[in-house]
Amino acid sequence: MIALPLAGAAILLVGGRRTNSFGHLLGTAMSLASFVVAVLAFFELLGRTAEQRRVGVELFDFIPAGQLDVKMGLLIDPLSISFALLITGVGSLIHIYSIGYMSHDPDRRRFFSYLNLFVAAMLLLVLADNYVGLYIGWEGVGLASYLLIGFWQFKPSAAVAAKKAFIVNRVGDFGLAIGIFTLFATFGTVAYGPIFEHADKASTGILTAVGLLLLLGACGKSAQLPLQSWLLDAMEGPTPVSALIHAATMVTAGVYLITRSNPIFDGAPTAQLAVAIVGAATLLAGAIIGCAKDDIKKALAGSTMSQIGYMMLAAGLGPAGYAIAIAHLITHGFFKAGMFLGAGSVMHAMNDDVNMRKYGGLRKVMPITFITFGLGYLAIIGFPGFAGYFTKDLIIEAAFGQEGVRGYLLGGAALLGAAITAFYMSRLMFMTFFGEKRWDKDAHPHESPPVMTWPLILLAIGSVGGGAFLVLGDRFIHFLEPVVGKPENHHGFNPVAPVGLITLVLVAAGVALAWVMYGRRPVPVEAPRGSFLTVFARRDLYGDAINESLLMRPGQWLTRFAVFFDNRGVDGLVNGLAAGVGGTSGRLRRLQTGFARSYALSMFFGAAIVAGALLLVGNL
Repeated sequence: MIALPLAGAAILLVGGRRTNSFGHLLGTAMSLASFVVAVLAFFELLGRTAEQRRVGVELFDFIPAGQLDVKMGLLIDPLSISFALLITGVGSLIHIYSIGYMSHDPDRRRFFSYLNLFVAAMLLLVLADNYVGLYIGWEGVGLASYLLIGFWQFKPSAAVAAKKAFIVNRVGDFGLAIGIFTLFATFGTVAYGPIFEHADKASTGILTAVGLLLLLGACGKSAQLPLQSWLLDAMEGPTPVSALIHAATMVTAGVYLITRSNPIFDGAPTAQLAVAIVGAATLLAGAIIGCAKDDIKKALAGSTMSQIGYMMLAAGLGPAGYAIAIAHLITHGFFKAGMFLGAGSVMHAMNDDVNMRKYGGLRKVMPITFITFGLGYLAIIGFPGFAGYFTKDLIIEAAFGQEGVRGYLLGGAALLGAAITAFYMSRLMFMTFFGEKRWDKDAHPHESPPVMTWPLILLAIGSVGGGAFLVLGDRFIHFLEPVVGKPENHHGFNPVAPVGLITLVLVAAGVALAWVMYGRRPVPVEAPRGSFLTVFARRDLYGDAINESLLMRPGQWLTRFAVFFDNRGVDGLVNGLAAGVGGTSGRLRRLQTGFARSYALSMFFGAAIVAGALLLVGNL
């Protein structure tokens, strides 16, 4: 699974321009081949009993250094194979779509090599059987995202966005690295098996520290508060990149890390609660941001923040939410990839314009894009029968199932997020596909070619039936039990549960409000100034300003002080000492005239002074 896309990336990068004619086909074939291997591994795993669904292979000794003996190995179990199927399946559809989307780009070969590298790195991340292997894949995903976000390097905004994503993720990666160091110092190994087996023997303080450090790493990769600022700027990359980052790779890595490390978080209730709080806060923040964005891709990016927040919230609920978090992650992979690729189809038809205020009425000229995007829309808002209806409702119910005030706060946040999601996603639908035409005169929208629409159709199928397939009969929950345990107080999906009915009412209210504001009324092409809350959301809740005030400016001042101290303090002391010696030497050198009479005269005066001193002492 890993070697095939990695080989594709190597061939396309090393082969250079000689592979331009077939590079897109090779990259797509390698991803599809990896998907075939994942499917075969999945069915082989299904042929085993639940207790035997854990197959590992040791590859080689990676770091044999004294007590640090890291053996690189891979692990197939229900959790890793679920991610592998999502990565290779959805990733392959994105490759196919990219054949059409990037058909006129002169560097298409390089683009597909980076896509292959992205898939390979993410597969290593989820298939490694130890934290060092995970970390290598983690950094590989960060490198690939940097290369893809900044793929159009001639655009300063793309280059800046790539750098921003890379730097922000370094903050989270630092936390993950320290967490891995702490695990080795505590357990003497970085392998999952021994660590999880003996996690209950470690102190609560150690597990809490490790859990919080792992959470910091997850916040960076999954764009959760407070490390979320890179995600919306990442939209500067080509649209297939956005689909790959937001649906199948990268942002799902943090959810995987938390879920894979479930024995650590089960032993650290404080860290587990922190995960839930971060998820609840981020799902609301992302939803609020999505309400004010006129850029179709940035509205979807805010949606990704929010939906990943739901997954983090579920993972923070412990055994009651681990499997539900991954179920929502898989359904989200279908409908979010479909909507991002649908947005790319719209952009392809509208001369790459991303401003929804210049759309309108596209459903008539782009029927396939409209229908497939609409099915993803119904899935994400939780319309009955669609994917999100099953998985997101389970998260809301599990949140309300927590004890005491915690349940009301977490559940209330999830419930409010569902209402806001219905509003901003309906706003996006109405502004893009309904209402009057607001196109520029040079825009001639048309349906995308089949190579782009067929992936949309396949992803739409998953958006419709994926949730029911995973949730009904607790099929997926039972499948993940060997890894995450059996959920507590879980009674299966109930379509008439009070929480579910309240959710439907709030979703309907969100859709109705969006219809009143953007469906029934004409949408102005020029965005109104808006209220303080609108400006607050447009500026991403002032995330960049906060980072600048709390981190960048103090760091800048600290750097300036360090430079001043180094120049005037350290260098000043060294240079002053050297100048003092040099100045003294220069002045003493003047005494050496080279004239014998001068030396005789100085000797005479010296002798006179000595004689006078001796006479004075003798008289005393």
